[in-house]
Amino acid sequence: MDTARVDQLKKIANGVRKDIVTQVYSASSGHPGGSLSIADVLTYLYFEKMNVKADDPKWEDRDRFVLSKGHASPALYAVLAAKGFFPKEELVKFRNIESFLQGHPDMKHTPGVDMSSGSLGMGISAACGMALGAKHQGKAYRVYSILGDGEIAEGQVWEAAMFSAHYKLDNLCVFVDRNGLQIDGETKKVMNSDPLDEKFAAFGWNVQVINGHDFDQIDKAIANAEACKGKPSVIIMDTVKGKGVSFMENNAGWHGAAPNAEQYAQAMADLAAND
Repeated sequence: MDTARVDQLKKIANGVRKDIVTQVYSASSGHPGGSLSIADVLTYLYFEKMNVKADDPKWEDRDRFVLSKGHASPALYAVLAAKGFFPKEELVKFRNIESFLQGHPDMKHTPGVDMSSGSLGMGISAACGMALGAKHQGKAYRVYSILGDGEIAEGQVWEAAMFSAHYKLDNLCVFVDRNGLQIDGETKKVMNSDPLDEKFAAFGWNVQVINGHDFDQIDKAIANAEACKGKPSVIIMDTVKGKGVSFMENNAGWHGAAPNAEQYAQAMADLAAND
């Protein structure tokens, strides 16, 4: 990618991270760790790749996105707001009972959300249905989804993997956010999924492993997925949980915790240093 464009995307992603932390702080609840780890790929999708219209969220020919790890909703909301689907001022109302920005994405009330998600394992199945629907309708739109590396312990994920390969859903691109941590600790200790690349390959997928914080690698991997015909693609992203906030990085305790005022100030200072 052009260096100037990469710098632009990095700046947008850093703003997304600030908005993630602000949402969770404002609500005094939420999931910052796994939201921060996917800020880069979401920024790339919505600002570089996906064909969407902020002024027409239900546009029939738009590309679709499903956040299967729905608890990372602050990341999706921050990107949607930055893209112009709704005012950024709404972000501080995150998890407020009267807000349309609930703890998990809600397709009925939040502009830009294509699928309600959060029951782990189910989002990827919905994404499969969207991709198959596009095939039946002769539509050119593509479907993207993000899974958590803890989420893939759900059996439904592997049913979806088998389904996708069987129906040759080459219009489906799935990302696995492999940050190595989940609510109970290290994924390798809770439920080891290694060798993850070989598992997906055995199911008939086009498999790539990348640094999920490197925009050049994200760009090349998605181009590879678009060029692959006859099979679905999975991009396994090695990421840092809590990316960008010093005391949250690689700390499972920040899977589902909110910072206090002092911690919020420190987090914002950490992120401001990346401006």
